[in-house]
Amino acid sequence: MKNIHFCFIAVILIMFFSCKSKKTHVDYAEPDLANIVKFKLIQINDVYEIAPISGGLHGGMARVAHIRDSIKEITPNTYMMLAGDFLNPSLLGSIEYKGRQIQGKQMIEVMNAMNFDLVTFGNHEFDLSEEDLLSRLEESNFAWTSANVEHITQDGDTLPFNYNFDGRKKPIPTQYIIDVPIDEQHTLPVGFFSVTINSTPKDYVHYKDYFESAYQAYHELENKAKIIIGLTHVSLEQDKKIAESMDKVPLIMGGHEHYNMLVSTRNGTIAKADANVKTIYVHTIQYDLETKQTNIHSTLIPINDKIAFQAKTQQVVDKWQQILESELKKFIDKPNEIIYSAKEPLDGTDEASRSKQTNLGKLITKAMSTSYKEVDAAIVNGGSIRIDDKLEGNVSSTDIFRVLPFGGTVIKVAMTGELLKETLEYAESKLGTGAYLQRDNIKFEKGRWYVNKQILQNNRIYQIAMTDFLITGYDIPFLTSKNKNIIEVHHPDEKEVASDIRKVIIAYLKKNHKLN
Repeated sequence: MKNIHFCFIAVILIMFFSCKSKKTHVDYAEPDLANIVKFKLIQINDVYEIAPISGGLHGGMARVAHIRDSIKEITPNTYMMLAGDFLNPSLLGSIEYKGRQIQGKQMIEVMNAMNFDLVTFGNHEFDLSEEDLLSRLEESNFAWTSANVEHITQDGDTLPFNYNFDGRKKPIPTQYIIDVPIDEQHTLPVGFFSVTINSTPKDYVHYKDYFESAYQAYHELENKAKIIIGLTHVSLEQDKKIAESMDKVPLIMGGHEHYNMLVSTRNGTIAKADANVKTIYVHTIQYDLETKQTNIHSTLIPINDKIAFQAKTQQVVDKWQQILESELKKFIDKPNEIIYSAKEPLDGTDEASRSKQTNLGKLITKAMSTSYKEVDAAIVNGGSIRIDDKLEGNVSSTDIFRVLPFGGTVIKVAMTGELLKETLEYAESKLGTGAYLQRDNIKFEKGRWYVNKQILQNNRIYQIAMTDFLITGYDIPFLTSKNKNIIEVHHPDEKEVASDIRKVIIAYLKKNHKLN
């Protein structure tokens, strides 16, 4: 039976990682004993940005690399893990570079510089096209593992995806073993299994049952490894089901949720850090060679502006940030200007944006309503909000582009109340999808729709601000410019602020929200 002790503290010791300290050491474990094998796992998950966010206050992959280096100097057996979601979504990934959208290439280059040890798929990896994902796998210099995700090839075969391993293609294994050195002759085999939530269906991806796949990989590892650890990207409830069924898994390093947690179960603990490396987990693991017991200490570390940047990684980050800034300056003069202070986090997570009215959706549509005179209301499809994160603290112009990387114009549509009602009801029926509408000046109460606090009238003409994407019929099939209940559509010219929804929001925030 394993003796598992977890501690997660908001580490004041992080102050030791100041920019002035180049050789700072932090060790969170108990002293080494002759019969104890000690190693550390650094866990991150759901990382979409390579550079710091919130005006530089939080996150930054080069800061994480600095922490890893500092820990590794004391504990050489330190390994870097990522529990899925890192190739998409991101503003950088959506822009073109050398004739192609970047699509996660920047993240692979950063992670290669950081010398990652092991990663697994998140659902957002499959936002990429088959060609782009295969390219990213080939470019990676670190190991992948997945027990339930397979590649449906052009020939119709279902096979493991291939990744680059020591310069050659290798099938992604269903489980992975790291041999932790004990001495010059002996190692401690530590096994990892991974599964991914099937929330992003694609024609080229086959998802096997997550639970059956996890259990099979676990069962195979029982005969190979002394310690078995999960590296997953599924919901918390799914992680709990896995943890409760496997009595030899003391730790599951998970992703998918975007906020930190350390959840105890009957057999082990589930750990998830904050998205965009606002925090990371450092798991210190000690294995007693005599008693066969595993002892784990888990420490949550905030990544903030007190931490130095590792030079090698920062060079890669700077390269891509310069490309991004150059592209953004085609639209706005000061991409890094702070334009808003979010006292409460603005919720841009996929789950919220596609299922309920959010404060971020309200802010976006309120800004859209100010684009034109005599607008009754504004709507935007939740699927256009691509940040899949929350904006906290200082918000820059770049952050608005992160929220809406695909842009689009704000148009004014004169439409009948009958069509507006049909549109709203259709969007409600698509709860959980990108067709769900974020809105301003529209409410549903006691079985009725209200516009501007008045009951929606079928025979009235309403002036609605929306993105040009909405009348393509892609999300809402009948909402096209050819619909007989659309009376008039006004498109802005390229000199108007409404020609780009990001400019609309930036202008609105600058005018209406004074910074403290």
